[in-house]
Amino acid sequence: MSSLKALSIPQKLAKNPTNEPSHSLRIKNGQGKEVVVADPKATRALVALMNQHAVIGGAAAHWGGPAAFAEIMSATHALMFHASPWFDSYNFVNDAGHTENGIYALRSLYHFDDLNFESLKGFRSIESKLTGHGEAHLNPEGVLISNGPLGSGLPQAQGLAFADKKLGNDRVTLCALSDGGAMEGEAREAMAAIAGLSAKGKMNPFILLISDNNTKLSGRITDDSYDMGPTFNALKDLGWDLRSIKDGHDLQSVYIALEDAIKDAKENSTKPIALRFHTIKGYGVKSTEESASGGHGYPLKGYDPKLIDFLNEIYDGSAPSEFIEWAKEILSQKPEETSKSAPAVTVEKVQPGLARACDRAMKEGLPLFSVASDLQGSTGIAPFHKSYPENSLDVGIAEANMVSTAVGLAKAGFIPLVDTFAQFGITKGNLPLIMANLSQGPVICLFSHTGFQDAADGASHQATTYFSAVSSIPHTTVISCSCSKEAEEYLYAALHEYKGQAEAGKTPNSFVFFYGRENFPHYYNKDEKYQWRKAQVLKTGEAATIVATGPTVAKALKASEELKNKGIDVTVINNAFVNEPDTQTIGAALKKSHGRLITIEDHQVKAGMGAMLCHALLQEGHEFKLVSLGNKGEFGQSAYKADHLYARHQMDDHAIIKAVQSFL
Repeated sequence: MSSLKALSIPQKLAKNPTNEPSHSLRIKNGQGKEVVVADPKATRALVALMNQHAVIGGAAAHWGGPAAFAEIMSATHALMFHASPWFDSYNFVNDAGHTENGIYALRSLYHFDDLNFESLKGFRSIESKLTGHGEAHLNPEGVLISNGPLGSGLPQAQGLAFADKKLGNDRVTLCALSDGGAMEGEAREAMAAIAGLSAKGKMNPFILLISDNNTKLSGRITDDSYDMGPTFNALKDLGWDLRSIKDGHDLQSVYIALEDAIKDAKENSTKPIALRFHTIKGYGVKSTEESASGGHGYPLKGYDPKLIDFLNEIYDGSAPSEFIEWAKEILSQKPEETSKSAPAVTVEKVQPGLARACDRAMKEGLPLFSVASDLQGSTGIAPFHKSYPENSLDVGIAEANMVSTAVGLAKAGFIPLVDTFAQFGITKGNLPLIMANLSQGPVICLFSHTGFQDAADGASHQATTYFSAVSSIPHTTVISCSCSKEAEEYLYAALHEYKGQAEAGKTPNSFVFFYGRENFPHYYNKDEKYQWRKAQVLKTGEAATIVATGPTVAKALKASEELKNKGIDVTVINNAFVNEPDTQTIGAALKKSHGRLITIEDHQVKAGMGAMLCHALLQEGHEFKLVSLGNKGEFGQSAYKADHLYARHQMDDHAIIKAVQSFL
């Protein structure tokens, strides 16, 4: 034990619940005594109901993961809450972020931390601490380690068990991991380290709870990528005590397996225990059990009359009356349908524009090759994989591996594309991006869900530092797309520049395309030429110059219309080439608007688009007054829609109008 004394940090986790779960089952422990556990069917029903509220609010939600983990979590919490206080006996870390709503549902049955059914109705809203993934900064009473990016929770759990051993704490660490999460490099590193350090007597008892259902977001792991069986079997060679539970939905078997593991781990902490539960993603509803993705997202729409049937199927035909009444209450609040006139311009996500650019380039004979990491349906590259399967590869949930694989393809003469959410691309893929250019194997990155655009998933998925993370990597061009037409034209141009540079014996730049999640107009200016590496002047006026990028272009244009109604004309410029700003165009506009500059971006103000633009303008001798709008150094949180977060962080059209008026 170390002679140093650790800091005295106040315990924020909520204490043990004082009552049994409101919907419970009675099973037998290893000694044959009866124990009370939360009913997994109630957990699944509550997940469905809380997801329904989120979907009605405009957010995405998840069913498949928590449905698979329900029995595992029921047994885990029953055993943890048997100790008092539970957090002195256990570290509980959930690496499988999408199952967090199942944990909320389960704990509401116990009234843990005063959670109740009413609390669940706010799931993923901006008013609730029940965020899309568990977040310690908003919910320290329930979350010890924040989750979301798969694989990151396991090495953090490793640190907890190592620290407990160092400090002499009598505590067992329990970490829940999905089979998809086990594909991540940092999870693999921790698997080796936990076993190796335990063998040297440097770790407290450690138990890994694996939900293995051969399913990730895009489909079955073995079909899309490769078999994970050898990875789990290799745990034995690494030094783990690997135990397989054939039916991860047999609550009695799950409970006994976990009870035995805790006992054995305490008796011999030099050998960590991995419980491999064979589960079914989306368990409890036939349609989600059989779907390729295991019902990863929530399968019902807002005010969906199938909700009652969904609940009844979970309960084999007859759900408890209070859940049925809750469902009826939801369905009774369906608003009257109102006729909507068609928009003047087609509205769609940015993603289809990128797919169209790739298709155009392939038909012209460019040797594109897409390397994905499970999210191609969300990033927009799925149509390419469908049309050109021989030029596509899914390496599984492994972003660093994805980028590095693409480097090898680039060196062989392909034009490689990689795709994932911006948050994962800039964090897990950042060093590989640096090495791509250092190895002269440039890649083209399609990174979606920027900033607050991934509203419902919460802070762990909201990339607010994406410009600053990659803009200073040598030989990298960063492009922020505001609409699908812009994305199509700029990606098409980038592909041809890549081809031209490579065939001329020069090393092309890597191109990183960032874009949002929500719908936007197909274009903002019908006659826009999309000149390569040039800013777009969308509106002209002398009151001020507003420079926007990505999702905030729509906000700037909306503000300009509202200002025009007040008799104030402003210039609106779309600065898509973030780290190569068109200072000539923007500088000329500044002179006409009396040097009044407003920058707006869905990014941290520090080291963001505005900061890079202003630095470039000042270096060229431009003088101006500045208001910078963006994130002022805060993490985000879950919200039904990005607009809720833009308003809270003063990044919307109202904030832009206020900034213009401050000049006048």
